[in-house]
Amino acid sequence: MINPEQRKMVHKYLLIELAIKSLQVDYLKVEQFKMKKVFVPLMDSLLKELRQEYFELKRQLFQQRIRVVGWTAIDEYFSDVQIATAGDDVVLRYANQALKTKVEQLITSYIKNDQGSK
Repeated sequence: MINPEQRKMVHKYLLIELAIKSLQVDYLKVEQFKMKKVFVPLMDSLLKELRQEYFELKRQLFQQRIRVVGWTAIDEYFSDVQIATAGDDVVLRYANQALKTKVEQLITSYIKNDQGSK
């Protein structure tokens, strides 16, 4: 069983993992842009920041003996995420559209924070 704080950490970990995967797919398209000299460094910076956060969360979850075992698509609307803990496994169900929206918000917040620091 996982407590509410651990669940928040798992949720953020999942969102960052999805953000990285989405950006890696989009990266190939950005390299085709006419203004790729503008966008590629932005994507590189964003991916670097997300990966750092991802590995830090992964380390924290590992220390608490929590790991994501896998994703299962239930249908076009929902996915289950299997989480292994020291006690027993937990299955969390997510709405795909909600995940997409949260990932977009996460990426937007990282971009705004990066712009604010410059």
